[in-house]
Parts: sequence; C-alpha cells; structure tokens
Amino acid sequence: MLKKENILLVDDDIQILELLQRHLTSMHYHTYSAVSVKEALYILKDTAIDLLITDINMPDINGIQLIKYMAEHYPDIPKLVVTGFPSIDDAMSVIKSGATEYITKPFTKSELADAVQKSLECTQHRKSKEKVFPKAQQGYGEMIGTSEAFKEVVEIIERVKDNHATILVQGESGTGKELVARSIHYSGKFARAPFIAVNCGAIPENLLEAELFGYTKGAFTGAFETRNGFFQAANNGTIFLDEIGNASLAVQGKLLRVLQEKEVTKVGSQKSEKLNVRVIAATNSSLTELIEKKLFREDLYYRLTVVSISVPPLRERISDIPMLVSKFLQKYGVEYKDRLVGIAPDALEILERYPWPGNIRELENVIQRAVIMSDGQVTVKHLPEQVKFQIDFPEQALKPLKQVEKEYIEKVLVATGNNKTKAAEILQIDRKTLREKLK
Repeated sequence: MLKKENILLVDDDIQILELLQRHLTSMHYHTYSAVSVKEALYILKDTAIDLLITDINMPDINGIQLIKYMAEHYPDIPKLVVTGFPSIDDAMSVIKSGATEYITKPFTKSELADAVQKSLECTQHRKSKEKVFPKAQQGYGEMIGTSEAFKEVVEIIERVKDNHATILVQGESGTGKELVARSIHYSGKFARAPFIAVNCGAIPENLLEAELFGYTKGAFTGAFETRNGFFQAANNGTIFLDEIGNASLAVQGKLLRVLQEKEVTKVGSQKSEKLNVRVIAATNSSLTELIEKKLFREDLYYRLTVVSISVPPLRERISDIPMLVSKFLQKYGVEYKDRLVGIAPDALEILERYPWPGNIRELENVIQRAVIMSDGQVTVKHLPEQVKFQIDFPEQALKPLKQVEKEYIEKVLVATGNNKTKAAEILQIDRKTLREKLK
C-alpha cells in the first residue's frame, strides 16, 4: 500500500528517473516524474507535493534555479538534490538556495531512503522560524530613510522650506512625491498656514479651472453661488498640484499668470485677486516630452522649475527598505492585529531583492496584505508571487519532427512508469511500433 507522501522527481536522464521511481515505489511512496523544470512547475501547480527530488545539471533551466524558485513559492516543501557531479561549490550553492538534503550518484537504495526520510522530517527552512521585529525608524518628517539618495532630497528640502520658491517634484508613481511636498511645508516657518493638495489627474478637465481658481454665480450651468477655489483656500500657505502634466493648455495659461502676477481670476469674473501662495507641482511623466508634443507650455515649465527635486525610485534606495517595512509593519500590525508584527529574515531578503516597479506604494500594499494574512509574523508564504524568484524560460528552438516525437514518447513513458502497454495506448500505436521507435 502506498504511503500518503507524494514525491516529485525531476531529471533529464530517463534511466535515473526510472531508478528513483522504482526505489521509491518499493518504499511505498507515490511518485510524479518530470524531465524538465518547466514540466515540474506544471505538476506543482495542480498536485500536492510533499518532497522534491531534483538533479542539478539539466538543459535550459538547471536544478539550482528550481530550488530557488521552490524555496520562495513552495517554502514548506523540502528539497532533496541528487547529482552526478559533486563538488564543494555545488553543495554550498544548493544548501544556500534552500535545499534540505544533498546526495551524489551513484547512491544505494538505503542512502536514498535515509535522505528522503531526513528531508520529509524537515518541513520548513530554519530561517523562516526566526523573527525580526521593527527597528527604530529614521528619516525626515513623515519620510523614512538614511540612504544617500534620500539624504540628497532632504538637503534640498532644508534649503527651500522657509521660502515661497516654486518647486517641481519629479519621480515615478509611488515614490512619495506628496510626502516630499508635505515635508517642505510642515518643516518650515509656514507650517501653520494651509496646505492644499490637488490631484489634477482626478478632476475632469472641464471642472479643473473652476476648482483651482473658483467661480462666480451663474458662470456656468450649475454655478448657483460664488465659490473660492483651491488657490484661495491655500492663501499664505502651499498648494500642491499633483500630476500637473494632466492640466489642459487653458488651465496651464491661467497657472502661468498666477505664478507671474501672484493673482487669480475666478471663472466668470473680470476682477483679479492678489494671493501669496507657494506652488509645489509634481509629475511622474516627462514634461520635456510633453513640451515636444505641444501638450505642455514651455514657459510654464521654466516657471515651475525654479527648484527641481527628483525623488529616487525605491530600487535606488535598497538600504531604506528595512526601515520602510518596519514602518508599515507597525502601522498595520496595530491597525489589524493590535500588536507588533515581526518578519522572517528570508522574507525581508526577498523584499530587498525585488525591484519594486510600483515603488513605496507597492511595498506598503504588500506589507498590508501580508500582515492581514499572517498570525504575528510575516513569512515567505505571506508574500505575493510577483516579488518572489522567477524563472525565465528560454524560447524553445525549432526541432526536427523526429526529435519532438522522441521527447514526447520519453515523457509518456515517464508518466506511465515505463509501462509500455499503457504508453502505447496513450500514443495510440501498438507495442511493436513503440518498440521500433524506442530502438
């Protein structure tokens, strides 16, 4: 009678697969076989596997990459490496990659049995049981970081915080451009004055002008009263214009007048109002490219860039990731768990390695979800698939028909445990034809 453990075997050598299959079946284990890493991943998606046994040296994608992939995507499955090319470097490499056991060919049945037993007893990588709790956070205002790229931004903030110079904050989406604007305002001598944030991309184009500069009663359909705009609300303080590149050319013209004359005119009015407002604009797009396409005014661009701040993407602030993780662990640990939440070292290593195309916003979302899914400690299994190790499969080269047929017959034989009668049925040929092809 077969044991409950399912063992996945991965080796491009059909004879080794058959040998492993025969030995493990005699030990009452249930086995699945794959002749490539790609085939193994297909099996893993749909099958509950208790142990992986893989070779190292295989064409296209090797066993080391499979071990790394499984260590992050299937951290609870133990991994046993069987190889015919033993070396100290190989041994160190597979152990660091997440392998549980390592044996070399040729091996005896008893050696295999011992290695399988030890591997099944080790159900989780040791590092995942360790905890790292949030460290003291360092930064500036609400911003967190100590990296050189972060310090360069802070240095510019220190120089502009006490004057009303117009500032353009540039950076990829999710890098914290609004936090930079808030730090400029609230760290300076105008901190008690209003700070008004406006997302120019979230307001319909036909309403943006009225929302920014206000309007008079009857200026347009639905204008039942005279109202001030965001600029009037920000008088003597700071207005933050996020996604300035989305403003229409008409609104850009009005903004230029505000910056030049220090005054605004309500929609439907002929009378201008003097204002004292510091303008901080932000964009994640290239304004110079928009200028070339005649979508952004060049004269407004120069008015906005009296001071320019480039906020670095998170991939250029790798050393700041642990502190940012700590900040979000504390925030969501208290919000969802009412306690401090820790993180496993191997999970933190994955977060430090990932390039974060969505920047800090993406990191915060990942930590928020992980805290919700965890029971007091964030581990590898609580992280989303996209941040973990990925295997890039090379494009399949075109092959002769005979080679494709040979590989498929081998695949069917492995799947059937070398049962030629069953393989012939699947291939819809008779046993004699199969024997001829195998020659």
